[in-house]
Amino acid sequence: MSHTYTAGSLVAARGREWVVLPESASDMLVLRPLGGSEDDIAAVFPSFEEVRPAEFAAPSPDDLGDQRAAGLLRTALRIGFRSGAGPFRSLASIAVEPRAYQLVPLLMALRQRTVRLLISDDVGIGKTVEAGLIAKELLAQGEATRLAVLCSPALAEQWQTELRGKFGIDAELVLASTVSRLERGLELGQSLFDKHPFTIISTDFIKSTRHREDFLRHCPDLVIVDEAHTCVAADDAPQAGGSSSSQLRYELLQKVSADAGRHLLLLTATPHSGKESAFRNLLGLVRPELAALDLESTAGRAELAKHFVARKRADVRHYLTKEDGLADDSLAERTAFPSDRWTKDEPYRLTPAYRALLDDAIAYAKDRVEAAGEQGRREARIAWWSVIALLRSMVSSPAAAAQTLRTRSESAAARTAHEADVLGAPVAADSADNDRLEGMDVAPGAAEAEDAGARLRELAARAEKLVGPAEDAKLKALTKHLKSLIADGYHPIVFCRYIPTAEYLAEQLKGKLGTKTRIAAVTGTLSPQQRLERIEELAAESTEEAGDDPAVRRVLIATDCLSEGVNLQHHFDAVVHYDLAWNPTRHDQREGRVDRYGQKRDQVRVVTMYGEDNGIDGKVLEVLFKKHRQIKKDLGISVSVPDETASGVTDAVVEWLLLHGRQGSQESLFDLDTHQESFDRIEREWNSAAEREKTSRSKYAQRAIHPEEVAREVAAVRAALGGTEEVRAFVLEALRDLDAVVRDPRDGTGDFTAQVGGTPAGLRDALAATLGGRLVEEDRQIPFRASPAIARGEAALVRTDPAIGALASYVLDSALDVNTHGPRPARRCGVVTTDAVTIRTTLLLVRYRFHLTLPSRTGERQLVAEDARLLAYEGMPSRAGWLDEDAATALLAARASANTHEQLARNQITRALDGLSELSGHLAEYGKHLAAELHASHRRVRRANEEIVRGLNVAPQEPADVLGVYVYLPQQPVPAPSLGAASTPPGAEA
Repeated sequence: MSHTYTAGSLVAARGREWVVLPESASDMLVLRPLGGSEDDIAAVFPSFEEVRPAEFAAPSPDDLGDQRAAGLLRTALRIGFRSGAGPFRSLASIAVEPRAYQLVPLLMALRQRTVRLLISDDVGIGKTVEAGLIAKELLAQGEATRLAVLCSPALAEQWQTELRGKFGIDAELVLASTVSRLERGLELGQSLFDKHPFTIISTDFIKSTRHREDFLRHCPDLVIVDEAHTCVAADDAPQAGGSSSSQLRYELLQKVSADAGRHLLLLTATPHSGKESAFRNLLGLVRPELAALDLESTAGRAELAKHFVARKRADVRHYLTKEDGLADDSLAERTAFPSDRWTKDEPYRLTPAYRALLDDAIAYAKDRVEAAGEQGRREARIAWWSVIALLRSMVSSPAAAAQTLRTRSESAAARTAHEADVLGAPVAADSADNDRLEGMDVAPGAAEAEDAGARLRELAARAEKLVGPAEDAKLKALTKHLKSLIADGYHPIVFCRYIPTAEYLAEQLKGKLGTKTRIAAVTGTLSPQQRLERIEELAAESTEEAGDDPAVRRVLIATDCLSEGVNLQHHFDAVVHYDLAWNPTRHDQREGRVDRYGQKRDQVRVVTMYGEDNGIDGKVLEVLFKKHRQIKKDLGISVSVPDETASGVTDAVVEWLLLHGRQGSQESLFDLDTHQESFDRIEREWNSAAEREKTSRSKYAQRAIHPEEVAREVAAVRAALGGTEEVRAFVLEALRDLDAVVRDPRDGTGDFTAQVGGTPAGLRDALAATLGGRLVEEDRQIPFRASPAIARGEAALVRTDPAIGALASYVLDSALDVNTHGPRPARRCGVVTTDAVTIRTTLLLVRYRFHLTLPSRTGERQLVAEDARLLAYEGMPSRAGWLDEDAATALLAARASANTHEQLARNQITRALDGLSELSGHLAEYGKHLAAELHASHRRVRRANEEIVRGLNVAPQEPADVLGVYVYLPQQPVPAPSLGAASTPPGAEA
């Protein structure tokens, strides 16, 4: 006899129980293991293998657990859910627990039929996670089917790791280095953007005409653009160098956004960049009408608020508190960003030999510029960029100076003055918006012919003789600063401008910082993937040694190839600016790699080195950096320095240096009438940019989603999936019960460590797969962190962490299988005598399954979801007096206050199990009540999208599964047991 199975029903096949999914047909069943994830889905053909209806078996009265069994089983069940029934389809299946403030962009997205958002949260708040949440949710709901992330090639691997590790989205890298391999695997006429539904694409690669048209023809229905400010230019920007690249990217995004049905997320921490027209162009990509909004009007700002979110750290450091308008702080969330940075400017003075070399180099530069000026505009610009390259390399290091002096200038090949600027500016300057960091750390050339002249060769030879701390006072000063940081327990990153300088420092510092300090260098000579691998190798090596010796430290020497995008907060906590950048924004980018969410130190240290007598650094520091810091102090945020402002200052510094020499340059630039007018203009421009930023932060503050709305959804999610404290208590209890060695310092952090060498083999294998085989096999201490931001080899105390999931899965499986060998922390039933009740009370742990019909732009989606609830009643099943949810949950904290006689416990649990049939009516009604609540929550989240809400339906699948039955008896005198009868100590039964 053939059976017809409805979605959500239980079947038995292949020796286990499964849930039937909506994709099933009469001749093929699509099944998910009961309590399993989407990764475990299988197809079964009833014609070829046995499939039969199944019912979830009731607990056995012979398998009583202790008083903690109910709580452990409930948490293990909830941690295991990967298909929650709430309005957020993705939250149960991702490997990160988002902060409450990170749900705001998701709520904004779910209120739009076509999602168009500009997410401009401050550096380090978590824009990648916010975008990943939206992408995962749209894909889970069927609102999107394909995804493309556009980013710089240096960030592509990091995006791939984040999407795969945290959101289960396996995206293919489409870069200049991978496209040939990808295209070889295509069929005739097939586009790689069709073959690969999820891609991460280099914006510089895709903007070329050949690849751009193919991408636009097959563009996914969901596009994320990282560092979106680099894809627009101000209307008055010169079309040269970086601006032309911005124009090409802008044209690409205009065509991407022209499809009104395409979801588009633009991410940037700096939406303004000092130019109002650039900001307007960015808004026009979100929706064309936003570019022309009257943002001075209330109506205009309200319209923009639907699509724009911009918050600084202070806005979210403490969230969902009474200060946010909530009634209490019960849902308050504190995000542990580092406090204000500890910063110090450290000067150094040149040695006599180095000072003489620099003076001769300045004299050469002056002669070269004067001679070129008489030869024409082209020659003058070539000489100008060659001189800047020479001076910057000279104050960087002897190694960089020697290489620059022997290398031909990039601008020497220019045919016109304009071309000389295009070739020379990116290499010599530090543009705030220079997204083409690849190749920018190569030492520039100063020679204007292939064979450097005798004068340059002589300078190069002298530079090579200055290597080492004896003649290189800058290196000697760095060694002192690093030793101080290391002595205070810090792991610093040293940022340099040029590759030769980084390699020189790595070589010179070997053995100078103590035998317990590990040093590595990362420069543009490595591919982006190799850079990450080298950082991980350094971290792993020092962490492994630190297990035996906490004095082990690591030092990373890096160029600006790491100054954007790469997150280093887990491994480093201090920054040394060895080479002073010519734009303070670059320093912000460097420091932002470690000063961000997930940094364990409350205070990040920053040391800025500068040459007190080299004629350049002191003026750049005085004019640019002090002004930048004052604006940041006044506003609480960093304001990007307009490129014109930074280049105007540095041009003036170099001109003054060439005119007056190194000694004369110690006078104030502002004392000169010739420069006063330009500096006044620079001051006005910068103040204007800061004022616009300040105004925009208050004018466009996130008001589309009120904290009360976030609080309501956070409470619902925690009720369904559990909160952090519940997870921590579960992990501690379960690990101890499973014979792990747990060390809980109770130091207020919530962190603890565990060695799992003594736990059952099945658990060890599962943990090894998530944390690393050596960590488990060698029985090392595994850190369990209260913060979701963790390093490799650590576990976060959140339900979505893979290690926590492995532990919960083992606890749940062992509870359901009475034949499991070894300890079983959770059991499906128990009896406890307690003073927490005054009448016999029974607690039920019930699993409900729901059949959801979710309309979307691509048609209806049929889903099966699960939810776990605690229900409790007083008295006997036939006359049950049902308690509310809070009272039922409170029973989990009840502890035994007296012994319970063994036979009494068996009789009581048997009676409770026999009475389950009398409760079926109430369980069914409660299921309908839950379905109505879920229906209302889906409508609430999407209330602004009537077309999506209209076909929504949530139906409970009967019968519900009773996973656990726990009887609580009031403490009272009981008849003495007959001679020889056994009794059990308090807490031996639940």
